[in-house]
Amino acid sequence: MKRFSVAMGAFALLMILTWTTIDDQKFRLAAIAILAMFAIRTWSHHRKLQHEAERESADDSRRG
Repeated sequence: MKRFSVAMGAFALLMILTWTTIDDQKFRLAAIAILAMFAIRTWSHHRKLQHEAERESADDSRRG
């Protein structure tokens, strides 16, 4: 969970820096969109790992 929180914080910081430093609206929105895409992919992977861990713990409790 800690690595995920750090990653999401880094994405948020990068988005804030992007918003404040890029003046051209088109490039700003493109950069924000790319960062958002990677943030969503990171979140999706994190949820997948959580789901797999829950499934494994459920399988282990049924066996034992």
